[in-house]
Amino acid sequence: MEKESYINIKNPGILPLNSIPVIEYNDFYNQTCDLLQTENCHCINYFGIPVDDSHIKIFCLIANDGNNTIAVYSSVVNKNEKLSSITAKHFAMHVFEREIAENFGLQYTDHPWLKPLRYSFNRYNKDYTIENYPFYTIESDQLHEVGVGPIHAGIIEPGYFRFICKGEDVLHLEIQLGYQHRGIEDLFIKKNSPLQHIVLSENIAGDTAVSHSLANTMIWETLNGFISYDNLNIERSIASELERIGIHIGDTAALCTDVAYQLGQVVNEALRTIVINTTQLWCGNRFGKGLLRPCGTHYPLSDDVKTQILKNLEEVEKRYNTITDRIFTSPSVLSRFEGIGIVTLNQAKLIGAVGMAARMTGIPRDIRYSHPYSFYNELKYKPVTLNSGDVFARAMLRKLEVEKSINLIRQMISLHKNELPKNPEYNIQRKPFSLAVACTEGWRGEICHCAITDEKGDFSLYKVKDPSMHNWMALAIAVRNQEISDFPICNKSFNLSYCGHDL
Repeated sequence: MEKESYINIKNPGILPLNSIPVIEYNDFYNQTCDLLQTENCHCINYFGIPVDDSHIKIFCLIANDGNNTIAVYSSVVNKNEKLSSITAKHFAMHVFEREIAENFGLQYTDHPWLKPLRYSFNRYNKDYTIENYPFYTIESDQLHEVGVGPIHAGIIEPGYFRFICKGEDVLHLEIQLGYQHRGIEDLFIKKNSPLQHIVLSENIAGDTAVSHSLANTMIWETLNGFISYDNLNIERSIASELERIGIHIGDTAALCTDVAYQLGQVVNEALRTIVINTTQLWCGNRFGKGLLRPCGTHYPLSDDVKTQILKNLEEVEKRYNTITDRIFTSPSVLSRFEGIGIVTLNQAKLIGAVGMAARMTGIPRDIRYSHPYSFYNELKYKPVTLNSGDVFARAMLRKLEVEKSINLIRQMISLHKNELPKNPEYNIQRKPFSLAVACTEGWRGEICHCAITDEKGDFSLYKVKDPSMHNWMALAIAVRNQEISDFPICNKSFNLSYCGHDL
């Protein structure tokens, strides 16, 4: 291949299918490897769609965080031929190739970790079951294995953790997921109305209802050609930041719980309640369900709600700063945060970490900054980064992002105008034979929704990527060479989504 063969779009974006380059797999492979060698580039989605009984069309989307573009290109491959694995050169691609292999039976000559990803109900080979997952093993009389899950104490979602230990030290952790698989992507194809879609998107990961529903809303609006207006963009961005604040404060409470700092736990739980009750005051639901709808809103931001948001955030900010000052100066807390569960900058790059899991190591990966959407185009957001990569960094990052989100909301409310809102549209015409892409920055990190339409404008594919798809590997790395007793605090410091991964 003499020159690049891809087409660039911005976020959110739409392309006619016939405008997307279709190249031979060898060129596809080389181009992907070359793009991923670039410092600012990473893969935001890579998926397949059936062409006929023996061929699939694979699409790759590479985001360039330096120039705010997304490169899109494709290839048609024979399912019966073994392909060279991109993962062998760029390990971050392992989840995408594993998913394609699981769904279509595609095989690779040199994939280092070709295991089932989530055991989707319509997977290619039903002989692969969650009960016969091929765990990595080490034969030694000096080692033992510890299995945890899939059912856990408390209210945690199901997932299975297999530790290989020497004494109390973890040498290797393998995380088996799939227990939460519901077939969300298939439902997006079967359900054809915007209202059905938005309700589905609110339940991809219940604690990220706003950010996932915003991505879905942007897909519908992009396919329709609707241009959102400032007030609507401001309201959506405020909702996103309220979601981020509420979850970050709740996670601060949970981290305090895991190190037995009860004062930090109870104060932060109370503050989280204030934040999510503020969202409930606005739209009737504490997690923002019902708030976002395509092309308009049922819950315009009134003066009374704006006043209450500012009042509540002022109280939360003051009390959160007070309690976090205590948390981050407590010797007993710091002894359980500092130097625990370290992920290095090189490891984060290797696994393609996104969101907080990237920013804790110094990588400024944040869709609000690199591929701005909604009102973030006007805010010129700059992400917060740290570099220690440990539990302390993940906890401190939450504190700093809460402060930044509160200031963003104040700024946006000052720019919000009193004008007549538009009602949502539920009878939306969609462009046929098109690919639409929408990315948002959830509180965990990068969310990407992709949709392909047929000749009628109906969905023939709907693809969801939650940040947890990338970041579970970061948890596995974080606990290496740690005492197994450090696992709970490491796990909570990432707070990844089981259902967001399993779909």
